[in-house]
Amino acid sequence: MVTVRVRRNGPYVVEGDDVRVVDGSGAELRPSKLPVALCRCGASETKPFCDRSHARVGFCPDGDSNAEGGR
Repeated sequence: MVTVRVRRNGPYVVEGDDVRVVDGSGAELRPSKLPVALCRCGASETKPFCDRSHARVGFCPDGDSNAEGGR
């Protein structure tokens, strides 16, 4: 089973026994570590993977400007 958790003001965290990340052309992308954290702020330099840029840019889709980014 695969589980996707949405971190508050942070990435999507994907956990499971058989997680694969595939780009638009069908090529499989290898994550550097597990669980897989996928960027949702758009600022990551390692897209589609999260590099914690959300904390630097103050990503806050949840409407709480005082929230700690992704923690």
